[in-house]
Amino acid sequence: MQWFRAFSAIATLLAMTLVAAAQDFPQSAKILFASETAPSAGSPKSFGFYNNGCIAGAEALPIDGPNWQAMRLSRNRRFGHPDTIALIKRLASDAAQYDGWPGLLVGDISQPRGGPMLSGHASHQVGLDADIWLNPMPDRRLSLREREDISAVSMLKNDGTLFVDPEKFTPAHERLIMRAASYPEVQRIFVHPGIKKAICEDWKGDRSNLAKVRPYYGHHYHFHIRLFCRPGSPGCKAQNAVDMKDDGCGDHLAWWLSDEPWAPVEPAPPPKKPEKPAPKPTRPSYKTLADLPAACTGVLGAPAPSPLPTAALTPTIPLPPLAPWPEVGPVPQPRPQG
Repeated sequence: MQWFRAFSAIATLLAMTLVAAAQDFPQSAKILFASETAPSAGSPKSFGFYNNGCIAGAEALPIDGPNWQAMRLSRNRRFGHPDTIALIKRLASDAAQYDGWPGLLVGDISQPRGGPMLSGHASHQVGLDADIWLNPMPDRRLSLREREDISAVSMLKNDGTLFVDPEKFTPAHERLIMRAASYPEVQRIFVHPGIKKAICEDWKGDRSNLAKVRPYYGHHYHFHIRLFCRPGSPGCKAQNAVDMKDDGCGDHLAWWLSDEPWAPVEPAPPPKKPEKPAPKPTRPSYKTLADLPAACTGVLGAPAPSPLPTAALTPTIPLPPLAPWPEVGPVPQPRPQG
């Protein structure tokens, strides 16, 4: 029995050590949320800010609809607030009916329970962001493999400038973006500064919602729709309001088209050699569950709907390995407010 007592003592000590290690260095929130394959049950609620939060009761966008196809299905980022899903479907229908746009290729929305992602975005965490590719939907259903391999197309000229290629970026693109901006639940539309410039110069229709179309890094191969915090989500943190009296085609756009926002960030001076050894870190440098709103702990631990809706199931993607996904990358500083 002595060996059993000794084994039990060692096992207990090891368990205590693992618990202590987990308390000192908790797991990354990215891993926790990316590991969830199904939404939580219950009513939809967004918690926190667009780049620091989560969503309960998310709904999945079906992979196919009359005027849309979801892309990059292996990423499992087709989930959002029901109002976000409804808006995507409405935009797909309206753009096909009124704007000459054959259909949407829908990129990332959010993970099943929101939260930070392993790659690609800082936002898209509360189910109120959605990326729409600037490629028009083809006149056939793409295979699961094609949805992984086909690339979104940049609208920029191939000469290293910030300006769009008029052979790629057409009036139909402008109609699609302005259609999205016209919906009252939309708070912002993020586009590349060159796209904003083209719309400012070319748009002859109602310009009252042009202020919502905001220039930002990246976004030359897709545009990004952001909804206001939705009713029933008191824990959702609103973004600062857009000045709807300023269409954004003046000084704000001029700044984005100047050299300043694209200048490399000056490297920080090397730290002075400390007189004493640096203290042992007490917490990891990455974002943990404790850095998110407190409600996200409950969202992460909540049960999934039973049965799980068919639209929420992720199909098996045939090999070969997945194509890479372009990312915005490091954002130079300073960057404008708004």
